Amino acid sequence: MKREFALPDPDATAALGAALAATRPAHAVVFLEGELGAGKSTLARAWLRALGVTGTIKSPTYALVERYGIPGGEAAHLDLYRLAAAAELDFLGLDELAAEATLWLVEWPERGVGSLPPPDLRLILATQGAGRRAVLQAESPAGEAWLGRIPR
Repeated sequence: MKREFALPDPDATAALGAALAATRPAHAVVFLEGELGAGKSTLARAWLRALGVTGTIKSPTYALVERYGIPGGEAAHLDLYRLAAAAELDFLGLDELAAEATLWLVEWPERGVGSLPPPDLRLILATQGAGRRAVLQAESPAGEAWLGRIPR
């Protein structure tokens, strides 16, 4: 199952983040894909804000992982852009993260192939004119159910 959303401005991106937050399953892994500047971090920030995260939401570009308390557990925002090899993920304590994080938002997941849990949802962002376009693709039964709950 696949759905597309036009994101003509930051308010539309924030609205999609809020819809994803409001409908998310108890445990979810989301791969955020798209070129540099496509809006992956912007959408992740909007999503985390909608989940009630306050204060600074840092980009995990240098730390690779940022963790946030959210209702029902913890969100992990990973940015794997700077990884040279998936084996580098072994040093991030993904086993501990898997036990604690109820939501994974993973930017540049292709750089962690074989070390990441499988996604429930693949979210592909691309520029479209002055705005963005988001394609949400279910990758699991939980992802399919989730897509069905997101309002148009």
